[in-house]
Amino acid sequence: MLELMGREDERRRLNQLVTGARNGRGGSLLITGEPGIGKTALLEAAASGAAGLTRVRLDGFESEMALPFAAVQRLTIPLSAHLPALSGRYREAIRVASGVAEGPTPDRFLVGLGVLGLFAAAAARAPVLCMVDDAHLLDQESLDVMAFVARRIAVEPIAVLFTARDEQGVAARMAGVPELPLEGLGQEPATALLRSSLATPIDPATAAAIVRATGGNPLALIDLAEEARGMAGLGLGAAPIPVGRRLEAHYADRVGRTDPQVREWALLAAADSTNNLGLITSAARACGLDEDVADRADAAGLIELHESVRFRHPLVRSAVYNASTSADRRRAHRALARAAGDLGMVEQEAWHSAKATLGTDARVADRLEHTADLAARRGGFASRASILSQAAELTPPGPVRDARLAGAAEAALAVGAVQIAGELLGRIDVAAADPVSRGRVQVVRCALGMFAADPAVVLPATGELVRAAGAFHGHDLERERRTLLKAFEFCCTVDRLTPGGARRDLGERIKAAAASGGGPDATILTGLGALMLRPHTEAMPLVRAAFDAILALPDHEMMHMGSAIASLGTYLWDDAGRRAGLARAAAAAREAGALQVLDTLLWVISLSELTGGTVRHAQEAMEQVREVRLAMGYDAEHVINAALMAWTGSPRATVQAIADGANAAGFGGVGASAVHALALRDLADGGYHDARERLKPLVDDPFFQVTPTQYADFVEAAVRSGHLDDARPFAGLLEEWAEATGSPWCRGVAARARALVSDDATAEAHFTASLRALAPTCARIDLARTHLVYGEWLRRVRRRREAGEQFQLAITHFDQSGAHMFVARAGTGLEAVGRTAATPVDPGPSELTPQELRIARLAALGRTNPEIATTLFISANTVDYHLRKIFQRLGVSSRRQLSDKINSLPA
Repeated sequence: MLELMGREDERRRLNQLVTGARNGRGGSLLITGEPGIGKTALLEAAASGAAGLTRVRLDGFESEMALPFAAVQRLTIPLSAHLPALSGRYREAIRVASGVAEGPTPDRFLVGLGVLGLFAAAAARAPVLCMVDDAHLLDQESLDVMAFVARRIAVEPIAVLFTARDEQGVAARMAGVPELPLEGLGQEPATALLRSSLATPIDPATAAAIVRATGGNPLALIDLAEEARGMAGLGLGAAPIPVGRRLEAHYADRVGRTDPQVREWALLAAADSTNNLGLITSAARACGLDEDVADRADAAGLIELHESVRFRHPLVRSAVYNASTSADRRRAHRALARAAGDLGMVEQEAWHSAKATLGTDARVADRLEHTADLAARRGGFASRASILSQAAELTPPGPVRDARLAGAAEAALAVGAVQIAGELLGRIDVAAADPVSRGRVQVVRCALGMFAADPAVVLPATGELVRAAGAFHGHDLERERRTLLKAFEFCCTVDRLTPGGARRDLGERIKAAAASGGGPDATILTGLGALMLRPHTEAMPLVRAAFDAILALPDHEMMHMGSAIASLGTYLWDDAGRRAGLARAAAAAREAGALQVLDTLLWVISLSELTGGTVRHAQEAMEQVREVRLAMGYDAEHVINAALMAWTGSPRATVQAIADGANAAGFGGVGASAVHALALRDLADGGYHDARERLKPLVDDPFFQVTPTQYADFVEAAVRSGHLDDARPFAGLLEEWAEATGSPWCRGVAARARALVSDDATAEAHFTASLRALAPTCARIDLARTHLVYGEWLRRVRRRREAGEQFQLAITHFDQSGAHMFVARAGTGLEAVGRTAATPVDPGPSELTPQELRIARLAALGRTNPEIATTLFISANTVDYHLRKIFQRLGVSSRRQLSDKINSLPA
């Protein structure tokens, strides 16, 4: 590595990173600090010590911050030889994002997977060191892509180094990437650097004062040495001077001493900031500047000329630009806009035109909006938000300006920039806006309130979205329908806390929108409206048609319908269809790299599996949520599902506190599911009175598809707590639902409920009917519970041997499904008939981590390494690494042996 004074610890850390990449251990590091602190010098030191590695450098440029995936496009140029190694969809995602191909809009995380694959392909030949300088100046899409890659290379021979000022929230956006804050040099190395920068000796006292004044900033010590010597003679205080401003003033002074043409050329270069020498030369020629002016700027020490233009330091660029008058800057941008137009650079032409405009200009604003549309087609929603905001600034007040601000807020929301989205909404005069803009504002505000868990917004959100849909009615049918689907999703989230009138209004509005046109959307809305408004005997065929219509949608549409799939599937008691539909939606989201959509789907899957599925599947979904959160750079430590916590042994008080907190925030669905799970835990523990007390408010205040699935639990709690008369009506209701749905799951649960309220002469027939109905379903916990209560009935009628068989079957199914909280109750019954429980099936190889177990299960299903990589958002090389460890730990040597081992485990 290059020798750097006073940076021994930092160089050691960089050396470890590079050495790790050489040895197949990937890693990343974000170096942050003020201008001139030595970030780039450390980057270059790392490069000098990376002999034998493929070195890729990527610099951030301010003018590219509004150009989506601009940095990714530049990154792929030196790695283009490896593009053929990528699967078609990754290659296409990179090409569309880079603007070199047309195609479906790619999610930024899909582009991230493509770039990860590109690095992995390059690393197959030689370890890779990627250096990203001035990461705070990358466009947001590229920054998200590079941060994603940096978080997913743990077992790849790849090192990724970033430098950045902690601006634009860059450290927060790169959460999960280790950070190295860079401070000034210590007294001794700083003094040595100062002495080496001066032409004549300096006395120790003055040197110490200069080091103190500059805070040990290396660039200040080098470039301000002579100036600081003079300042020291006047006496320096103990506080450091503002280095950035002092350096910029120093460079501005140097620029001021050059000839006018050099200053004008430097301003063109600073105003463009893409380092595009051809663009700058074209603009300079149009301004009548000499042909050799660029060489003169180079000779003045302001820039370095190669294939592109590079300022000596970003502060030189700032000094040139900020020292110019506003009129001069606008002239420079006009020249660059004309040159960009002549060169066919549409986005740069629009950006420079905007910078050259004073006041409003409808034509320039139109060009910016076109550029924003191009950004959206490439998946650049953060850039779209920024560009539309600029377009709005150039647009006179009125409907067009409001529409652009609303569009910018929607784009900001799409990438999670909630604060920016809120600020953009604040610039819209809602009272004067047209109906469509008003509706768009309401939709974004509701989403922001949900994100912030603001009960003042969450609780009335359903009604607000109904009103937004009303604003769209007659103007934008697609937006109206989309808003109503969102309103239904919000209503399910708020659950019983949604005012009854709002639920009725939503149902009526959905019904009206369904009648406004045909197509799958109309069928889906008709079914949702029937679910909300009609008796279940009338609603069932319409709900089935809606469910089937969703399953017939293309994957890219279906993956956004998780809430509707879960709701309609649960209403139909279609356990298999619901599981398959949600699994397909999740697979589609993975395939598209749509991690935010996948995150939501996995939450829905986890909750759905607790009713009509297994705890084990619910746990696996939550583990995947944590993996997705880590991939997106979020904290995964506090990902909680309160209902699942109740099932898996968390203290009741903790679960109840979470439920109370969720209800206070307006998330009634979270609260109700947690209370329901606590009631089931009461049943498992024999606390039948407590279970009845928890369940009665839920069944007395029905909520759409949710409540019927709670009837059987209430029947058991009521019967066992001595309230048989309370139980009988709900057993009858379940039988009505079983008749209407024709669902084996519902028939099995209804038969169990009927058995519990029947006399001994007829109960057994209902128990056995329940077992027959539930045996082929996904509802393994319900099957186990039937075995349990059937065993308890057999014990009571003194058929001890048969009771023991049922208890043992219950224990086996509870263990396999992960419903361990019921095992003790079944075990007590087994002991009461004089039997000892057989050793439960080992739930899985404990030596495997959760991720390794997921990889093993996928491999056992016959998935290839690339397919597993897509599912888990890692590279195929990482899958191979983990499989080697899995084979070793399980003592297998082939995928067939692995399949036998894994398939012997419970599902």
